[in-house]
Amino acid sequence: MDVTTTFLIVGGFGLFLLASSLVFGHHPHIHLHLHIHMPFHWHIGHAGHAGSEAALSLPSIAGFIGAFGFGGAIAAQLLPGRSALWPTLIGLAAGVPTAWGAARLTRAAMEMSTDATPTQRDVVGSLGVVIREIPPSGYGEVRVSFAGQLMKFHARATAPLPVGARILVVDAPSATSVVVESTDSLLG
Repeated sequence: MDVTTTFLIVGGFGLFLLASSLVFGHHPHIHLHLHIHMPFHWHIGHAGHAGSEAALSLPSIAGFIGAFGFGGAIAAQLLPGRSALWPTLIGLAAGVPTAWGAARLTRAAMEMSTDATPTQRDVVGSLGVVIREIPPSGYGEVRVSFAGQLMKFHARATAPLPVGARILVVDAPSATSVVVESTDSLLG
């Protein structure tokens, strides 16, 4: 097997790991604790622990392996000779920044702040329209603009409301039903 093919196989394995991270999640289920004893003590950390400065995520590992393999394959194809030294060095030069970038992007996506999940009480005060007549003692159906989407709810009201009547939600007794009033009665 030649050098280019070897690096292509390594790059393909990196792509496989990246696809695996999309299906199975971002952290490998391994714990790595690495100490390098030299004139200094270098502690890398525990893989997969949230908040760890050096947490190794599966996308960062996959990014490194993929960029190392494909970078090395490109170098092996373009540089003369059959030595694997230069393709290895170029693969490392491509893999390290790719792994760092993948780790930063993964961490940024995981730590991104989001809005609170809406609750059934949040629908109170929303405006909408009757889409199935609300009888005097029963449920009809309304369409309400809620959390940026049009949603349907079973609705009851103190007075019957015809299809097309504009409404205001005044209570939400359950996740699927609301109590409404006509906006005409509020304005007049």
